[in-house]
Amino acid sequence: MFLTLDLESEDPIYTQLKQQIIAGIAKKELTPGEALPSVRALASDLGINLHTVNKAYQQLKQEGFILIHRQKGVVVHPEGVAKADEAYFQLLEKTLHPIIAESICRDVSEETFIKLCKDIYQTYKSEA
Repeated sequence: MFLTLDLESEDPIYTQLKQQIIAGIAKKELTPGEALPSVRALASDLGINLHTVNKAYQQLKQEGFILIHRQKGVVVHPEGVAKADEAYFQLLEKTLHPIIAESICRDVSEETFIKLCKDIYQTYKSEA
């Protein structure tokens, strides 16, 4: 998997890293049980602080995307990511509320918003 970071972005580097790993899983570029680089190796490869990689990995672990083993290292969760449950739908709704509100403030039509969502969704489905 190829990771690219925008060091000039307003998004923190650990967030970019986390989002790209999740995207890799969604696109099936990373498969269940697949090994990921160690914290040190990935930090060195990307030229970033190892604490930044560690923060991204810890969040991915907490959210069930990866497992961290002392002996096996970091792997994509072997059983796959847990299916959406009520808690996830609540989080999704909470996340979407401000995005939709801002879109309405910026005069984005419902049709345009939904089309954009569908287009993005399809990029993940077609690449998987």
